[in-house]
Amino acid sequence: MYFYPAASTPGCTKEACDFRDNLAELNEAGLDVVGISPDKPEKLAKFRDKEGLTFPLLSDPDRSVLEAWGAYGEKTMYGKTVQGVIRSTFVVDEKGKIEVAQYNIRATGHVAKLRRDLSV
Repeated sequence: MYFYPAASTPGCTKEACDFRDNLAELNEAGLDVVGISPDKPEKLAKFRDKEGLTFPLLSDPDRSVLEAWGAYGEKTMYGKTVQGVIRSTFVVDEKGKIEVAQYNIRATGHVAKLRRDLSV
């Protein structure tokens, strides 16, 4: 499961397309991918269709899920402290236990690093 700030922005598009391009290998390793952002479902549907994303994108407009997972809060952007989505990824096992929690990740190269970390 990964949390991202906004559909159709350059970094979020790169990250989503990296997950899409690596989805077969992740699935073969027993990993499903789900993306969550505060975007409305209509925006997520356009993003999914435009980028050919083949995994679920979930909408959390009130940010309750983001906050529960620690993926929304204070962060630094361009040298300023702001409130927003903290780009994060979690690997959750079949029993719901969090195996990996990564916060403040970079969109570019993140999926490759995740695959290395998980030996996928």
